[in-house]
Amino acid sequence: MNYPFWDVPVSYGVLMAVIAVFHVFVSHFAIGGGLYLVVSEHLARKAGDARRLEFLERLSKFFVLTTLVAGALTGVGIWFIIGLISPTATEALIHNYVWGWATEWTFFVVEIAAAMIYFYGWKTMAPRAHMAVGWIYFVFAWLSLFIINGIVTFMLTPGQWLATGDFWDGFFNPTFWPSLVLRTGVCVMLAGLYALLVVARCEAGGFKERTVRWSAGWGVAGLAVTAVCQYWYWKAIPAAVTAKALQTMPTPIHSMEISVWLAVAIGALLVVFGLLAPRKLGYGAAAALMVLGLAWFGAFEWFRESIRKPYILAGYIYGNGVEVAQADRYKKEGLLAQMAFKTGDDGADLFRHACQSCHMLNGYKALKPAFDGMDRAFIAAIVRATHQLKGNMPPFPGTAAEAEKIAGYLGHHTDKRPLAEIYKLEGVELGRKAYAIRCGVCHVIGAASDKSQSFAGQSADDLNNMLNTAADLGEGMPAYTGDAAERKALVAFLQELGKGGKK
Repeated sequence: MNYPFWDVPVSYGVLMAVIAVFHVFVSHFAIGGGLYLVVSEHLARKAGDARRLEFLERLSKFFVLTTLVAGALTGVGIWFIIGLISPTATEALIHNYVWGWATEWTFFVVEIAAAMIYFYGWKTMAPRAHMAVGWIYFVFAWLSLFIINGIVTFMLTPGQWLATGDFWDGFFNPTFWPSLVLRTGVCVMLAGLYALLVVARCEAGGFKERTVRWSAGWGVAGLAVTAVCQYWYWKAIPAAVTAKALQTMPTPIHSMEISVWLAVAIGALLVVFGLLAPRKLGYGAAAALMVLGLAWFGAFEWFRESIRKPYILAGYIYGNGVEVAQADRYKKEGLLAQMAFKTGDDGADLFRHACQSCHMLNGYKALKPAFDGMDRAFIAAIVRATHQLKGNMPPFPGTAAEAEKIAGYLGHHTDKRPLAEIYKLEGVELGRKAYAIRCGVCHVIGAASDKSQSFAGQSADDLNNMLNTAADLGEGMPAYTGDAAERKALVAFLQELGKGGKK
């Protein structure tokens, strides 16, 4: 709470993804591309293949421009963005890993210098010296990955660091090795995909066919390593985290499922157009492979980011920037008392600090449609019980009075009309919508929290009595406050659920 709030109309998650996923894609491509270039150069010089050396020189031009310009700029962009959207977590990462970052930046300087010398040295350096520079580039680029991997994996699985605070306990954490090998495989795969994109423009012939097969081999090898390590990575995450994700967190699970199907698509295209029929590889297929590679990486990074919920630094800082160790004090003394910078609108300030790191009023994970038609009392009850909702949200860090202020702020921006009028629904369909808004935030049909079977054989009077005592049914349950039409429709829908009807 020591920092002012950066208020933007774009979701933090989307903003971070646009910059970070692109940067991670470029940085991994830079590492794998460096290895591809120097290994291919060694083989070409050994075979006296002038055509291949010419191709590699052309390949290295865009490679250097992409890695040095796009990679460096988006790397700075990541630091700029995370410092604005999560200053507390950024401060923690810098303080705990300042020497790690310093080491990585040193490696990066060597990497940049070697990349420039390598590109400009094709015609001016002796072959042995030129390849030596290429190896220096690759080694230092991979060492940068080694350092960053330790810090990034720490954010999900800090391991013994939470108890010891020791640098090495946090760095060599449970997911360090599976993530490092996985990302190395990704580097190799992306190198192959990029080379295919370039060679696809070459004229048909023996050179193109050989180079397509060689590059596709890199793609297949990298994809195979990645597929194995993705399972290893999943198993290295604490079982409690993955179990919670499977029960209440659809976002990381869907992201993982999407990444699997994208990997299958990449593998199929590599085998068909890269290994079996290399002469048929056109620019369209090569471009599709590159797009699929970017999509796959995006899906994996989305999984890695979202499965950390409710934390941004697991066990240490919640996603909204509240330190776990300070949560009880904030709840007792109030969140507003801890804010160094306030606008004068308490409800808006509380929403920004407690909710806006993940939710927008409209747009990404919008709260307005989630509360349209709801009264202030219901909204306040939901705010107080955030830690019990689907999605593995952090507990509300403020007092009950502050929850009321957030409810007032949200209620001011929502539609006050009854649900039936807002959505033009009636009967069971109105009940389905009422269930989705009032009940589905916790009790997801088909998930572990599904209570459908408990409605079997219940009469309308039984269900009405249950709604009358909803606030007493369990911790965090809000009182039912819907109007008569909504209540009747909800009861009808609950009876349908009890009969095993349409869900």
